[in-house]
Amino acid sequence: MRDYMNTLHVVRAISPQAARTDNTAIVSQIIDRTGFDGLVFALNIGANTDTNATFAVLVEDGDAANLSDAAAVADDKLTGSEALAGFTAADDDNKVRKIGYVGSKRYVRLTITPTGNDSGNIFVTALALLFGSRYAPTPNPPS
Repeated sequence: MRDYMNTLHVVRAISPQAARTDNTAIVSQIIDRTGFDGLVFALNIGANTDTNATFAVLVEDGDAANLSDAAAVADDKLTGSEALAGFTAADDDNKVRKIGYVGSKRYVRLTITPTGNDSGNIFVTALALLFGSRYAPTPNPPS
């Protein structure tokens, strides 16, 4: 039997929130990858009501717990691309995007930056799915 539940760890990255009309970046929690080979960010996009809005995605990593040493992740350490994880009001209502990280740094975070968001009624959320657990089973419920 194949069992992902006991080897996958799910962590809140971005709680559900509306993008602000001043185009403030939405920054995830800092995800600690200790004990896992990699992670995938799953972005859940609500209804885009602003026809001009676009959302760029950035993944950063580092070794400091507060990510004071954060650097943009090199493309060869990502599965998928930041461009494909981004979204627009034109085509991406109620869609899901994903981007993976397979680098060696301990800490990772995701930033979603809106541009042209005049209405502020676009809700987003994200989860970090950690995989390749060195220890199983993983906690349930996740901590």
